[in-house]
Amino acid sequence: MTGEVRPVVVPDLSLVVLIGVSGSGKSTFARRHFAPTQVLSSDSCRGLVADDEDDQSATPAAFALLHHIAGIRLRAGRLTVVDATNVKAEDRASLVRLAREHDVLPVAIVLDVPESVCLARNAERPDRDLPPGVVRRQRADLRRGLRGLGREGFRKVHVLGPDDVERAVVTYEKQYNDRRKDTGPFDVVGDVHGCREELEELLGELGYELRCDEQGRAVDAVHPEGRRAVLVGDLVDRGPDSPGVLRLVMGMVAAGHALCVPGNHENKLVRALRGRDVRVTHGLERTLAQLEAEDEDFRREVEAFCSGLVSHYVLDGGALVVAHAGLKESLQGRSSARVRSFALYGDTTGETDEFGLPVRHPWAREYRGRATVLYGHTPVPTPEWVNDTLCLDTGCVFGGRLTALRYPERELVSVAARQTYYEPARPFLPADDAARPAEAARADGVLDVEDVLGKRVVETRLAGRVTVREENAAAAIEVMSRFAVAPEQLLYLPPTMSPSATSTRPGLLEHPAEAFAYYRGEGVAEVVCQEKHMGSRAVALVRSDGSGVLHTRTGRSFLAGDLTAAFAARLAAAAGTAGLFDECGSDWLLLDAELLPWSAKAGDLIRTRYAAVGAAARTALPAAVGALEAAAARGLDVGDLLDRQRRRTADAESFTGVYRRYCWPTDGLSDISFAPFQLLATAGTTYADRPHAWHLSLADRLAEADPGLVRATRSLAVDVTDPASEAAATSWWEELTAAGGEGVVVKPAANLTRGREGYVQPGLKVRGREYLRLVYGPDYTEPQHLDRLRERSLGRKRGLALREYALGLEALERAARAEPLWRVHECVFAVLALESEPVDPRL
Repeated sequence: MTGEVRPVVVPDLSLVVLIGVSGSGKSTFARRHFAPTQVLSSDSCRGLVADDEDDQSATPAAFALLHHIAGIRLRAGRLTVVDATNVKAEDRASLVRLAREHDVLPVAIVLDVPESVCLARNAERPDRDLPPGVVRRQRADLRRGLRGLGREGFRKVHVLGPDDVERAVVTYEKQYNDRRKDTGPFDVVGDVHGCREELEELLGELGYELRCDEQGRAVDAVHPEGRRAVLVGDLVDRGPDSPGVLRLVMGMVAAGHALCVPGNHENKLVRALRGRDVRVTHGLERTLAQLEAEDEDFRREVEAFCSGLVSHYVLDGGALVVAHAGLKESLQGRSSARVRSFALYGDTTGETDEFGLPVRHPWAREYRGRATVLYGHTPVPTPEWVNDTLCLDTGCVFGGRLTALRYPERELVSVAARQTYYEPARPFLPADDAARPAEAARADGVLDVEDVLGKRVVETRLAGRVTVREENAAAAIEVMSRFAVAPEQLLYLPPTMSPSATSTRPGLLEHPAEAFAYYRGEGVAEVVCQEKHMGSRAVALVRSDGSGVLHTRTGRSFLAGDLTAAFAARLAAAAGTAGLFDECGSDWLLLDAELLPWSAKAGDLIRTRYAAVGAAARTALPAAVGALEAAAARGLDVGDLLDRQRRRTADAESFTGVYRRYCWPTDGLSDISFAPFQLLATAGTTYADRPHAWHLSLADRLAEADPGLVRATRSLAVDVTDPASEAAATSWWEELTAAGGEGVVVKPAANLTRGREGYVQPGLKVRGREYLRLVYGPDYTEPQHLDRLRERSLGRKRGLALREYALGLEALERAARAEPLWRVHECVFAVLALESEPVDPRL
């Protein structure tokens, strides 16, 4: 025996089937080479269903459990290892079927260990009483099927003798389609169909520089910025120069300047070049005739190139998938005949239409995958996004255009066909001009309730996975379906906001010092104090054409339809006067704001809760004070009780005075004020990375453009490492709250900011002493109440605020990237669902 290792290569997504008789060392091999969570043992499954790993009567139930768990793992894309004897062909057949059901490769690792060794090992195991005849029968079954494992469907077979087992080293190989580490940028080109001149022109428009051979034929194209082309297949047939297209694309792929996936026309060409019986139709006759003029070496290169193309590619960390006819999510990154068939031909129904062409199931309409899918195959006059999928075949060979998409920019570039080279079987209407921008077309805005119901896990860039509980989703669907504005206008819901840490200052529950200390502790020196308007949080989507929507934190429209239209038109006019549409290069703006007065939204709440409490207190307490004063005049000792009732009366008057400051009658728009403090997003862009000073400057410009509607938000920059700066900010807060203001919000000056252990709170509210009477009751300032309230816990509130903030930004980023509506709505819905979390609403 030599010391050389015995490599055992396993695809990183596969079903590994260990095969060997009892005592061959399968379990030991599995423990040595695979993680415990990857291995499913038939013995362990017997133990789970029968409390006895040696109970052979439990074998059917044990294998049912094993198959079920393996299916769950394979569906999730996880390597799975089956540790059982698997010496019978029928047992292996069920596992091969399982692998095929999940479009993963079945791999066999055979431990071909002599019978004598197995018998000796079994004899040493006190827990196993296995007759020698059983081992002999297993050995006979193993030898009988050993040569036919490949025919059974195993894509890789490793047969290890005793020495090989000891020297084995398991190594993993990626799927050929796995290029997730390849992040681009890319230029994805639609079906070429032999239109070489148009391909060369399109590459030129994309910035590539052609390289030619001695005969002047283009054999490569290089982008000076390192971009690469990705061809979606159907390079050949129908057009005037399929060999020229192949020569150029083959050269680019060989040089690393392009990637290419096969189309159904390349698949058919390979079979024709190999002498298979194919129908020479749909333009294949032209390609074969053109290739006859080339030398034999070139034809062999073409056959090898086309036959070696991978069905599809998964690129950019899994964010991009390119396949000729598209690919649904469950097949992405997998390998099977079904995957290749879907990638080449799409999801066909087996029927043909009136033109004799296959009827295809519109898979893109139901697509809910995380990856953008770019494809071709079926010509369309104009590319249109459908659920983050885009067909790039714009029928160049039929007189249309040859189109490419710049990725990740999502910009379409196309060139017109020089002529109609081939008449289509199905009528094709070419576009008169270049394809419209990708983000302008959202063909499918249909939502599915299954996208939001049940327990959900939403992936966010800021906070990773955010979980939405099933009961919270059920509560949110009621509000969203009955009361919210149309989903396509509901791009964002504001997050909840945590207060500052509780103050220990006499008579105060909140004070700016605690907010400053929090950010200082996170290493954030520069903050901004923004005036907190006592209104209702509002989000305005306004378009340059004067349309738009104004909604609450729960997605309800603030105003009636005619008032909403009037508001949107006026705000759009102000934005136009301020130059915001032009400056942002967008025909829409999404603004975060407060709408005043508070009574415009909370009129019923004020009447039924606050006014009722105030009226009752103002009626009952003076009478009680009068009675106690009369009792005191008679000499009764009621001094303490009288003092308390007098304080309660004063507190009730203060309580009434607080809410009255934030209420006034409104007549249409004349008495409404809109106080924006942040530009959330515009077409293609979000603004969480812009400092708050920039956002407030835009708000000031809006207020200057229409001071009757838009109210400015006062602010003060603070250096939390400078005591004098803190003192000035504290004095300002005291002035605001003494004059009846609600308080301030303290935010990192830079806006989205990382602290010592992650992203910091986007804002902490610091409310005034009098305003908090509305939150905690008229007499909350009594020492016994303050002592109790100072024990309030902010941990859950702050965690909730960060999760909702992450979801809100995720929704904005998805909307800016023009992702499907369901992807945006998933995040918006999750924010509303999290509002049902059991967190004290007074915080």
